[in-house]
Amino acid sequence: MYPKDKLLFTPGPLTTSRAVKEAMLRDLGSRDGAFIDLVAGIRVKLLDVAGVSKESGFEAVLMQGSGTFVIESVIGSTVPRDGKLLVIVNGAYGERMVKIASVLGIETSVLKVPENRKPDPRDVEAVLLKDASITNVAIVHCETATGMICPIGQVGQIVKSLNRIYFVDAMSSFGAVPISMDEAGIDFLVSSANKCIEGVPGFAFALVRRDALVATEGSARSLSLDLLGQWKGLERDGQFRFTPPTHALLAFDQALDDLVGEGGVSGRGARYQRNCEVLVHGMQALGFKPYLNREDQGYIITSFLYPSNAGFDFGEFYHRLSDKGMLIYPGKVSDADCFRIGSIGHLMEQDMRDLLAVVKEVLEEMGLVDRLRAGARR
Repeated sequence: MYPKDKLLFTPGPLTTSRAVKEAMLRDLGSRDGAFIDLVAGIRVKLLDVAGVSKESGFEAVLMQGSGTFVIESVIGSTVPRDGKLLVIVNGAYGERMVKIASVLGIETSVLKVPENRKPDPRDVEAVLLKDASITNVAIVHCETATGMICPIGQVGQIVKSLNRIYFVDAMSSFGAVPISMDEAGIDFLVSSANKCIEGVPGFAFALVRRDALVATEGSARSLSLDLLGQWKGLERDGQFRFTPPTHALLAFDQALDDLVGEGGVSGRGARYQRNCEVLVHGMQALGFKPYLNREDQGYIITSFLYPSNAGFDFGEFYHRLSDKGMLIYPGKVSDADCFRIGSIGHLMEQDMRDLLAVVKEVLEEMGLVDRLRAGARR
């Protein structure tokens, strides 16, 4: 008998449905016809979620590893050997892209804005007009350190008008936040199996414009993370070049079907939005303050400031919640002490209310309820 799973109020891995878990109770050979058909079907379904198709010039490329693997794959495979990358940074995951480019020896320019502010498309335009050597532009759609949703459509229109290649990290948004690759001029978009589509970890994927991908021939700086090479392998015989995560793919196929059954991106996004509204309202009632202003806050994950005057110990808070079956996340904001709570995964409004009840219980155990409320009234 297995212990009851804790609820994961995190940005991934996430709480998954019973159907997704049960989908993994099979063994498939990586060269078996049934598995090859599974992979082909997943690639089509992913394009459907994005509202594009092979016929309209797009491809889905699956890549073993975590989300960071596919980000490194895109950066290392699509920036020309003599090219230059502009990374728009307003948080930890933009900084990670800069670090990846640095390790790969890619010349990089950084447009850095405060973590509590959205990038201004006019600033992007100014940088690109000033530096003609920039060939590629990268941005994070949902900056998972804060929950900020960045204006990828406006930025993309500028990037494409100036004939640069545009890469969007949609790791924490794809599947629950509407994205139009065509309207935004996106050439490469990435996400992971264990985010808003509610699969399990093991692989990530890139949705790409075929002509932009084919044009990267000779740019790859890695064998295993060669995006064009991976696509060619999938197109040639339907197989991964190296051992695929068979069970994670089985789970993901079920998760994609569940997404459709919930009403697609809009349906899932609506549930996550309700979850977030319940969460933020309840946490504010308990005396916590979100890091971002309301108009800047997405509904994927919310960063909350440590209360400054209540003797708050996050380590104790975290472990007490965990002991009661509720897992949250530490913060990743550089200029403030925060912790994060996700609204995504197979979680419903009642789960958010249950979390709030446990948070209140833990605060009472820590003797912080009155001090928190007193601070909130100031």
